Amino acid sequence: MKKIITLSLLSALAIVSAGCAQEEAMNDNDETTEGEETELNNNEDNNGNNNEEPDSDEITDENDELNNEGNEEQAANEADDEDNASEEAYQPAEPLYEVAGPENNFIVRPIEGSGADEEVVLLTIDDSFLSANFQYALDMAEILQEHDANAIFFINGQLLSSEEEQDRLRELHEMGVEIGNHTMHHHNLSELSEEEQREEIVKLNDIIEEVTGERPRFFRAPYGVNPEYTQEVVEEEGMQWMNWTYGYDWEPDYLEAEPLAEIMVETPLLGNGANLLIHDREHTKDALADIITGLRDKGYEIVDPALIK
Repeated sequence: MKKIITLSLLSALAIVSAGCAQEEAMNDNDETTEGEETELNNNEDNNGNNNEEPDSDEITDENDELNNEGNEEQAANEADDEDNASEEAYQPAEPLYEVAGPENNFIVRPIEGSGADEEVVLLTIDDSFLSANFQYALDMAEILQEHDANAIFFINGQLLSSEEEQDRLRELHEMGVEIGNHTMHHHNLSELSEEEQREEIVKLNDIIEEVTGERPRFFRAPYGVNPEYTQEVVEEEGMQWMNWTYGYDWEPDYLEAEPLAEIMVETPLLGNGANLLIHDREHTKDALADIITGLRDKGYEIVDPALIK
């Protein structure tokens, strides 16, 4: 019996000794492994594959980033919705007027049944961008804006190869005025071949559309000369051609602002729908505000070209 007890005690002591030795060996191994794990974790961080749970600051930063992305996406969606709503809300103006032919001095008149006011006049401004000497189109557009009026600016194309002139044209269009076609080079079209007539008209339409995004709806020939072939091209292009009822700013007696403003309002040619011709000139620019005011004092409103068929 004593022998059995002695053997049991010896076995227990052997187990305890072995356990202590194993624990000491494991602690030694832990010191080495800890360094290896640190290097491994650093490598995992550098490779973006660290699976350790981020601390609270990292979570907050990540949530903020996600919230910002969500807000940006929401703002973009709202902007798209506004754009779509704006596009849906915008409708081209319903035409109320039409341009009469030469037998009626190219007046603008109400379309039958439209109920539009007859006491209107149309302002048209020729020779914009014809040469470097004529630089008043933007000033005239500002004057029109200040007086809540509009006009057709008949543009020439000979300077529009310049980026600066294209920027001016773009700015003029963005001010809301109607851009018309006055040919590329202001030639008398009756002196040109059919091919040249087409080039003078279509090339300018292409340039204006490229710069402004819109193709001209109105055409005026230099000197009012409209050969039969020119009229055919204009019709193919879907434009309305017109000359004018009266104009004076090229005549010697009206090369200053005051007499020009007076004759434009007091002429016996003024009447319902009169198609008024003025030019991109300094003295005309200086007279424009008085012309608008004088016409309204006479009971005429300036028709918006957008309302013309």
